[in-house]
Amino acid sequence: MLRPEAVRRRLVRLEEVISRLVELDYDPSDYQSAWLVERGLQLAAEILFDVGNHVLSAHFGVVADDYEDILDKLAAQGVMSEDLRAELAGLGGFRNVLVHGYLELDPGTVAASHRDAPRQFSRFRLEIEAWLASIERVD
Repeated sequence: MLRPEAVRRRLVRLEEVISRLVELDYDPSDYQSAWLVERGLQLAAEILFDVGNHVLSAHFGVVADDYEDILDKLAAQGVMSEDLRAELAGLGGFRNVLVHGYLELDPGTVAASHRDAPRQFSRFRLEIEAWLASIERVD
């Protein structure tokens, strides 16, 4: 069963993480700066995938095979736009590198993600909130 309030709590936390990311400067030569940005990107991605997985399984009875499949299925179900899906392409793999392949992290990739992620994650939040509002009007 879909729990809209649980989704909204996670979206609030996502917005908090986004706000922190915006405040940070990414300097790969500064361990603390790099660690904070990488951790923020990882946490935001985890929240996004957690929300997506809950929506898919609880509302649609759909099981995703992996992180990228969560995004594909959210778009296929009309929960998020195809345009946003295209923007988020590769987020699952990037999340995995942040968690498991941190020794191979490319500073340029992290910098690009740090630049683009706040807008993309905010857009995800807005699209999920709009979808929640649309299903609540139907119920």
